Amino acid sequence: QVQLVESGGGSVQAGGSLRLSCAGSGYTLSSYCMGWFRQAPGKEREAVAGIYHGGSSLYYGDFVKGRFTISQDDAKNTVYLQMNSLNIDDTAMYYCAADPVQEGGYCFFTPGRFGHWGQGTQVTVSS
Repeated sequence: QVQLVESGGGSVQAGGSLRLSCAGSGYTLSSYCMGWFRQAPGKEREAVAGIYHGGSSLYYGDFVKGRFTISQDDAKNTVYLQMNSLNIDDTAMYYCAADPVQEGGYCFFTPGRFGHWGQGTQVTVSS
C-alpha cells in the first residue's frame, strides 16, 4: 500500500525559503513518477515539480522559474522540494503524489494521472 507523508510547510516572509519533504512507503522510487502539486483557495490543483527515472528526469512548472529544486533520496524513499525566493503567489497547500511510470517510461504531471496522494502541507508566504 502506497503511503505518502509530507512535512516542512509553514509560514515564511516573501523572499524566504522552505524545504518540503515527502516520505514514502509501499513502493520503489525508481519505478514511480513523483510529483509535487499545489492548490490555492479557489484555484485548480497544479503541478509544481516532478522527478522520475531515478532522479535523472525532472519537470518544473513554468511559474517556478528556477526558484525551486526537486530531489530524491533513494535510501530514505523521500522526495524533497527546496523552495527559494518565495512570493505571495506561492501560498497554497502543497501535495506530494506518486504513480507508476507509464509504459514507455513516461510521466505526465497532471493531477488526474496520479493515484496516490499525501495529506498535504500548508505553505503561507506573507509580505
